[in-house]
Amino acid sequence: MKQLFIITLILLVSCKQNKEEKPVLETPQQKEIVEESHESIDGVVTLNNGELWQANPETTTGINNMKTRMQTFTETENVAGYAVLKEGLETDFTELFQKCTMKGDAHHQLHNYLFPFIDLFDGLESSNLETCKKSFTGLTIRLEEYSDYFE
Repeated sequence: MKQLFIITLILLVSCKQNKEEKPVLETPQQKEIVEESHESIDGVVTLNNGELWQANPETTTGINNMKTRMQTFTETENVAGYAVLKEGLETDFTELFQKCTMKGDAHHQLHNYLFPFIDLFDGLESSNLETCKKSFTGLTIRLEEYSDYFE
């Protein structure tokens, strides 16, 4: 969890910066600054004055890739299968952040939408099958909610 969280924080910062200016978080103080700058990310997504937010095509493709991965998952009674699923979803998730070109409020709302995925991914790596299933259901619901907020 901690490794994915740090990677996500780096990606959250890097998608706002020039691609050549990747942040390097070397000290706990630097990590705190990054965390504080994203403390408003709470997983609560709002609409754009009642309208959907405009997402860049790469973001929508990334979400669709994750949906496809979830829809084709068949190892629902195998804890190890969920761990493999997690790896694939994290790859899609990381790529989505790397291709992030959104700006402003739409960008902020995308991050609010995506941030809860981190905890749901962790549940897929559980040794408890029921926890895996619960995270799987949560991810399925969250992925379907994308079209409630973004076009």
